[in-house]
Amino acid sequence: MTVTFITGANKSLGYESARRLIGLGHTVLIGARDPERGRTAADALGARFVQIDVTDDESVAAAAADVAAHEGHVDVLINNAGVPGAHGPAADLTAADAAYVFDTNVIGIVRVTHAFLPLLKTSENPVIVNVSSGLGSFGVTHDPDRVESTLPLPLYTSSKAAVTMLTTQYAKALPELRVNVVDPGWTATDFNNHSGPQTLEEGTDAIVALATIGPDGPTGTFQDRSGTVPW
Repeated sequence: MTVTFITGANKSLGYESARRLIGLGHTVLIGARDPERGRTAADALGARFVQIDVTDDESVAAAAADVAAHEGHVDVLINNAGVPGAHGPAADLTAADAAYVFDTNVIGIVRVTHAFLPLLKTSENPVIVNVSSGLGSFGVTHDPDRVESTLPLPLYTSSKAAVTMLTTQYAKALPELRVNVVDPGWTATDFNNHSGPQTLEEGTDAIVALATIGPDGPTGTFQDRSGTVPW
C-alpha cells in the first residue's frame, strides 16, 4: 500500500488531498503543527497523525523518526505547509517578515525533504509533490489576463517562485525520484478568506494527479489542473 505523508494536512488543500488519496487506497499520514487539530483531522479521515513543525529541525527529525518506526518507508511526500505572510504595503515589509515566510514556504521544504529522503529512497516509486502557486510563476504574474498579475505580494510570490526553482533542482539532482510542483489555482481557502472561485476538490486535482504517477511519470514539471504552468 502506498504511504503518503502530507505537511499542513489538518485543513484546506492538505486535508482535501488526504481525503482523496485515502479514497484511492493510500495510507495517509496527516502532518500538522497543532496536535489537537492534527488528531481531529486524522480521526475524521481515518488517517494517522504525525506532529511536525516544518520550521523546526528537531520537530521534522522527530516526525521522520516516527514514520520510520511505524511505517518504515514513505512513497509520496507532499510538501503542502505554507503561510501567506504579511499583506501590508511593500514599503513596510521587514527582514523579519521575509524570514518568517521563507522559513516556512521554502526552507521548510528543504528541512522536510532532507529528513524524509532516506524513507523515500526505500520506496519502489518515490514521489515528491511541492505545492506552489500561480503567484510563484513569472509567466502567470506577468499575464494581464490572470488575476495573479494584479496582486503585489512581494514575499509570498517570491517564496513560491523559489519553490518552483527548488523543485526543478531536486528533480535534476534526484533522478531516481519523481519531483514536481503544482499550482492549485485560485481556490477557496483560509489564505483568501474563501474567496477563490475553485472548490477544494478542483484545487487538489493537480496535487492528486502528481501524487499518483508511476515510475515513468513526469519529473521537474510545474502543473495545474489544466496542464503545464509557465515558469
